[in-house]
Amino acid sequence: MARIAVIGAGMGAMAAAARLAVAGHRVAVYERTETYGGAVRRFERDGFGFDTGPGLLTLPAVYRDLFVKTGKEPLESLVELVQVDPSSRHVFADGTEVSLPNASRAGVVDALDKALGEGAGARWGDFLVRARETWDRTRRPLLEEPLWPNWSVLAEREPYPSVPHKKFLRTRRAGTLAEVGAWELRDPRLTALLESHALAYGLDPRATPASAAVLPYMEHAFGTWYVRGGVRELARAVYERCVRRKVEFHFGAEVTGVLEKDGRAAGLELADGAVVEADFVVAGVAPGVLERAVRQSAVRAEGAVPAQRGAASRLTVLLALRGERPAGAPHRTVVHAEDREAELECLFGANPGMAGRPTVTVLRPDDPRLVPDADHEAITLTSVVPAQPEDGWAEREVVDRHADDMIAAAERALPGLRDRVLWRSVRTSADIAEVTGAAGGAIPAPALAAHEGNLLHPSNSTALPGLFTAGGWSHPGGGLPHAGMSGALVAGLIVEGPEFRGSQ
Repeated sequence: MARIAVIGAGMGAMAAAARLAVAGHRVAVYERTETYGGAVRRFERDGFGFDTGPGLLTLPAVYRDLFVKTGKEPLESLVELVQVDPSSRHVFADGTEVSLPNASRAGVVDALDKALGEGAGARWGDFLVRARETWDRTRRPLLEEPLWPNWSVLAEREPYPSVPHKKFLRTRRAGTLAEVGAWELRDPRLTALLESHALAYGLDPRATPASAAVLPYMEHAFGTWYVRGGVRELARAVYERCVRRKVEFHFGAEVTGVLEKDGRAAGLELADGAVVEADFVVAGVAPGVLERAVRQSAVRAEGAVPAQRGAASRLTVLLALRGERPAGAPHRTVVHAEDREAELECLFGANPGMAGRPTVTVLRPDDPRLVPDADHEAITLTSVVPAQPEDGWAEREVVDRHADDMIAAAERALPGLRDRVLWRSVRTSADIAEVTGAAGGAIPAPALAAHEGNLLHPSNSTALPGLFTAGGWSHPGGGLPHAGMSGALVAGLIVEGPEFRGSQ
């Protein structure tokens, strides 16, 4: 039985902790803040409740597997999973609207044909076939296996089977998501639909590889799910599973150093001066936090995938509304920016800033647990913003102006929204940084192939023997399902050793 010290109580770290405890190890988690969940938090006021991190779940099988492997009670006995239908409603720049059914290719094709014109659905359906091929090619190396030592193979090959595009006597194939939209979908509204999946993770579709086709495919193939009571309930269930498996949690325990002995990780040093001895250390924290804690050795070997830098952040506006939720209102609505190029240039150009009238995602769960009574509604608005320099957080008036812009954009889908607002609470990049420790409040994107490896994440094993990393900042990257997978990979590497090759 090994002693394992875990830094952070995020979803990936807790997933690793539960699996390691079941394998017979003595596991203790040291969390800087006063609660678990990492970015998966909850805000409550006046009987209203809001998720301040992810609001929906894809690939629930990841967490079903976690609960099957760590105890007798399945996930559905501990939380209520609800398939969201329609999966999303989209309001495009020209005012066109479409609601897409959940996990139904035929239904999506029909909805797009009716909303956008004959042929639009077929082009999207054909794209999904190619996206499935991309998924089949990348699923194991990017999600289910430890990062390959020869990871450059993933960086060099574009797995998306793009359609040849002929222009000026030259034949080209799409290398970016924007080119897929322009050359294969051939409708600005379909392009906006495609690109919104990348933009939601703070990725510029003009530079994001075509392999990002897996992002809409995952939603299409495995559905979009809501956790009744909010996604925070999923974090609670994972935490309680850890506790039942005898994992120790120490909250308010800031780790300031990773101890080394005989060339390997040997424990932790805490801010209060306490020393924790361990045989293995699992770090579920942002790269900068870990690099400051590892004082003697390099975290990553030369030639390894480097820690990602420069990820974007999010601004979230929590709205407490008077008036009941309309019957049949979609759970998720994406209101696309009226000027795509202006938004992308503002977010990802030479001088990044907050885009006016941005693309806004509106979440309005049909969940009585989140409101004081049936005469009120709780809505969450999110938009992508640049991560902020630590010495230059956006001024409050800038944040408030952007929140106003988000509400104005949302009113294109929800007329009269502003008149229903009782109060609002704005969660900024600074709030994310405070909770997660990520520089500038950055949020990691999922790992993607191609693009010279710029969207891969560092391996779960490190250059320091005995030190492993879990969570969104390591393989296989950001997002709830990916965090859960990272925990499974770390547990496999510790229990089975370097020969571990992932789930079969």
